[in-house]
Amino acid sequence: MFLTPLWLALSGSSYCSVPSGRYVLGDAATVQTEPQSIELHPLLSADDIAGRVARLADQIAAAYAGREIVLVPILSGSLIFTADLVRRLPLDMAIGVCGLSSYRGRSTRPQTPDWTLPPPDDLSGRHVLLVDDILDTGATLSRVADAIARQQPASLRTCVLLARRSTRVEADYVGFRIGGDFVVGYGLDYAGRFRNLPYIAAIRR
Repeated sequence: MFLTPLWLALSGSSYCSVPSGRYVLGDAATVQTEPQSIELHPLLSADDIAGRVARLADQIAAAYAGREIVLVPILSGSLIFTADLVRRLPLDMAIGVCGLSSYRGRSTRPQTPDWTLPPPDDLSGRHVLLVDDILDTGATLSRVADAIARQQPASLRTCVLLARRSTRVEADYVGFRIGGDFVVGYGLDYAGRFRNLPYIAAIRR
């Protein structure tokens, strides 16, 4: 039987909101790329992210206390988030990755997601936590969740680092609510670049 989604039970204080159009760190940095330059406007510092990941881990640990879970991160954007999250979870766990891509090339608009790696096929009867970097239109998260649900897990919950205020799909655990800026860093990329930034920034071209 599925667990009640936490977003139905938690108050608005269960996530942090980043004000639209306000950049909370220093000045923009201009990065030269071919064929254009890109400005990076920092939104969330490494300390902001670390603090929020720790609080998410506390919530998840409390919800799954005494249970073994399977984390299913969606590649590749959630890798760094997942790595930091699991090291804060005092739980028995397994990890099985999957891949679905919504952005191609230099596009900053999500497209129909394509599988790059299907989810594990041994999730029946297990407690599954699906992890992604950003909840945009919800197409990626919904498609993976539907595929996992067909295996009839004991429970299925979702965790995202970022969620757009405009999304109509809800996740059980949300790190930060953000506006419509295209963001990079901490695992998120633009045309394969900027995943290694320790902070999260909006890009301007």
